[in-house]
Amino acid sequence: MSSPSKRREMDLMKLMMSDYKVEMVNDGMQEFFVEFRGPTESIYQGGVWRVRVELPDAYPYKSPSIGFVNKIYHPNVDEMSGSVCLDVINQTWSPMFDLVNVFEVFLPQLLLYPNPSDPLNGEAAALMMRDRPAYEQKVKEYCEKYAKPEDAGVTPEDKSSDEEPSEDDDDSGDEAILGNPDP
Repeated sequence: MSSPSKRREMDLMKLMMSDYKVEMVNDGMQEFFVEFRGPTESIYQGGVWRVRVELPDAYPYKSPSIGFVNKIYHPNVDEMSGSVCLDVINQTWSPMFDLVNVFEVFLPQLLLYPNPSDPLNGEAAALMMRDRPAYEQKVKEYCEKYAKPEDAGVTPEDKSSDEEPSEDDDDSGDEAILGNPDP
């Protein structure tokens, strides 16, 4: 049994147990989607993104590939492909890191502290350096337009799956079955 596949399985289970919604692409554990929410008290707060994660065969010795599926306005994220330019993920990855680190530390840090001097989205970087309030407004517009729960594949049923049906929901069907009372 190979160690990387065991580690992949362990990291994925740890991510799922950390209350992240994970959707597998196929039976393998190499490609999946994760629901990621913008950090609180940031201009990305309220945004919900579907993030594609691809684990290479050599994971955890080689970094995962991370990309936003729905649009995000950020200097270090390619607007068209969603690719993330993140030094820790792309260059300084270590087997000590795991998938939970990516979603609880690396991506929130990326959104909180963009690096306009190393952009994948030159327009966002230029706007950020030239006119910070306009940049922040554009980020918020993108969040409202492209990062609603339904844009990330979250359905209303997903949000309320723990709730019991209310009595109001049950009553509506009874009248149709029973009909109107006789006069």
